[in-house]
Amino acid sequence: MTDIHTGGCQCGALRYRFNAPFNDVAHCHCSMCRRTSGAVVTTWFTVPLERFEWTQGTPQGFDSSPGCTRSFCPTCGAHLTFHTEHSPQTIDITVGTLDHPDQAKPDRHIWVTTRLPWLHLDEHLPSEDGEST
Repeated sequence: MTDIHTGGCQCGALRYRFNAPFNDVAHCHCSMCRRTSGAVVTTWFTVPLERFEWTQGTPQGFDSSPGCTRSFCPTCGAHLTFHTEHSPQTIDITVGTLDHPDQAKPDRHIWVTTRLPWLHLDEHLPSEDGEST
């Protein structure tokens, strides 16, 4: 099975690819992810930054907190990546922007202290108050 995966934004202006297995696939419940995505939860996965590349277009960046940059499409506004100085050698990518999101199976919940009380999603997965990895 190949570890080459591709994805992009809604309008097609941004495209990316990476050659790595899916790692640390987590449903994030933090308020920043809710506000930047417009969704009640954002599911992310992590790959080595050196294995990720933009193949089309140039994303716009937004510093959502000190040392943390979220990338989005300047045309359609789709939220695609998250990079932090706390883990400079990796990049987080939104599962929803993958060409085949069904291949990235979540393995945990993070920032559950801010989970919306009416949201019931993958309740069998482990949950963390913050993010341990």
